[in-house]
Amino acid sequence: MLVFTGILTLVSLLRVPYSGSYYATGAACAVMTSFLLAVYGRRLFRPHVVVSGGRAMEIALGGHFLAAPPLDDLERLIESGWRDWAIVADLHYPHSERGERLFAKAALAGIPVYHYRQIAEMQSGQVKIAHLSENDLGSLLPNVSYASAKRFIDVIAALALIPFCLPLFAVLAILIRLDSPGPAFFIQERMGFRGETFRMIKFRSMRPRDPVTEKLAGRDDAMTKNDDDRITRIGRFIRKTRLDELPQVLNVLRGEMSFIGPRPEACSLSEWYEAELPFYSYRHIVRPGITGWAQVNQGHVTDVSDVLGKLRYDFYYIKNISLWLDVLIALKTLRVIATGIGAK
Repeated sequence: MLVFTGILTLVSLLRVPYSGSYYATGAACAVMTSFLLAVYGRRLFRPHVVVSGGRAMEIALGGHFLAAPPLDDLERLIESGWRDWAIVADLHYPHSERGERLFAKAALAGIPVYHYRQIAEMQSGQVKIAHLSENDLGSLLPNVSYASAKRFIDVIAALALIPFCLPLFAVLAILIRLDSPGPAFFIQERMGFRGETFRMIKFRSMRPRDPVTEKLAGRDDAMTKNDDDRITRIGRFIRKTRLDELPQVLNVLRGEMSFIGPRPEACSLSEWYEAELPFYSYRHIVRPGITGWAQVNQGHVTDVSDVLGKLRYDFYYIKNISLWLDVLIALKTLRVIATGIGAK
C-alpha cells in the first residue's frame, strides 16, 4: 500500500496524466493485498510446534513445523507471553494430564491449538475421505455467509466481463468453424448445484462424434484424453489457454455455476461416481466452477482412477471455502493460462 501511495505521489508531482479508472482499480487491489497479507500472512508463517503422540507424527516437519520441546520447556514458552506461534497435536490421543492442561493453558493464553488433521489437510490441500463419517460431514459445511457474498461477486464479475468477452466469442467461433465442421459451441448436460442438472456451454475443441458412436461411447470415453485424436488444432490451443471455458460466464450469470468451485461432471459420469464413491454427491453442496482447487493442483482428470484424488481436493475446497482460497485459485489459474503448465 505504501508503494502504491508513493507511486501516486510521484505521478502527481510530475503531472503525468493517468486514468481515474486505473487509479481506482489499483487502489482496490492494493487495499485487498494489504488486507490479505495482514490477516493471513502471520497465520501462514508462524512457528507450529508438533506434540508427539497418536497421529500427529504424520505431520511433515520442516520449515515452520517443528518438533515440540519437552513439557517443561513448552510450559515456559506458554508463560513467556509470546503469542505468535501455535501448537499441533492429535487431540484424540490420550495425552498425559499435564499435557492436556498445557493445551488448555495455551488456548486460554491466545495461542492456537490445532488438531493434527487440520494441519495435515493444509499441507496436502486434500481432505482424506477413506473414513469419513457423518460427524466429519458436519465439519465440511461451507461458510454460509461467504457463499452469499461469493454469489454477489460472481454476478458483478460476470456482468463486467461479458462486454469484453463478446468480441472474443465472435473471433473464436469463426476460427473454430473454419478449423473443422460442426457448431462453434459444445453444450452438455452436467450435474450442478444441489444435484440439479444444467446445460453447460463451452467452445467446441474436438471433432464431433457421429450419433451412433456417441451412443456406444462408454464411461471412460466421457473423459477426454490429452492425446485424443479428435482434438482440433484450434481446440488444442483453446484448451491449453482455458479459452474453451469462457462461455461458462453465461452459466455463472444464470446462477448455474460460479467462477471458482468443483468442476461439474457429465451426468453419466456423476451418476456412476455416486454409485461407486462414498459421499461423492456431497461435492454438489456448492456451485460448480469454471476453475477450482482440484484443477490448479491435480490438473485434468483423464482416468477413473484419478477421481478419488480429485474428490479429496474438492472436499478440501468445500471445507475451507473463503475469499483467501478463491484468490489463491484465481492466481494459480492465471499462471496456468499464462504458461500452459497444468492445463488440460
